[in-house]
Amino acid sequence: MPEERYITIVSERKTIALRVSTILYVLMNGKYANIHVLGDQVYRTTMTLGEIEEKIGDGFLRVHRGCLVAVMAIHNVTDTINLSNGESLGYTARKKGEIMKTLRNAQQDVIRGFQNHGVPMTDDEYHDYYRSFDQLPFAFTDIEMVFDEEKRAVDWIFRYGNPELARLEKLPSDRLIGNSFGSLFSNMDSKWLRSYERAVLYGEKLELIDYSPEIDTNLKVTCFPTFPGHCGCILFNISEIEFVSSR
Repeated sequence: MPEERYITIVSERKTIALRVSTILYVLMNGKYANIHVLGDQVYRTTMTLGEIEEKIGDGFLRVHRGCLVAVMAIHNVTDTINLSNGESLGYTARKKGEIMKTLRNAQQDVIRGFQNHGVPMTDDEYHDYYRSFDQLPFAFTDIEMVFDEEKRAVDWIFRYGNPELARLEKLPSDRLIGNSFGSLFSNMDSKWLRSYERAVLYGEKLELIDYSPEIDTNLKVTCFPTFPGHCGCILFNISEIEFVSSR
């Protein structure tokens, strides 16, 4: 694993060490630089954008005069730069080609690093690894992301699923394991795909509460990275959860 890099800043009269991998973007506001990091936190500092750019090193792109964006935080580029956390930023139009090229190269580097180092190779090996999950009272699956030629996530493959997953998805385990979600459910909702992609590419841990039209169920899903190119998902049918007061 690469060594974590940090940048030291002074924000609100406190000296703070920020992990560079958590920085999404830096936006200038007058004489202040607002550093936006994972978890919806923002740190304000009087450092210039140039000083920050020099300290954080490679992996960031200046998309206009007052904005620096982490390449791996970019989900895609349309009329705006759309980030993995759902935010959108403006950019200088003449930089679009450079942004797109840098984004493709960075994502290709990450995905190339997904080679099967320590990843189970067969269904039996996945099951052996996750055997202790078989008896869990809630659904769990390990999924492998599928990327297209442009390195965009387009689907995922079920590599392991416990009996509760089969019950939730309303399909037998032998239909789920080894098959892609899109081949099983023609009405795949992209909101799940985008979140799983974020977990795989950026190492984020995310929670979603939303309706799944594929199985006509309201779900609570927690996703997190597992093997390279994979993420794990814990799923609950919200109608089966009993909410109680702490009083």
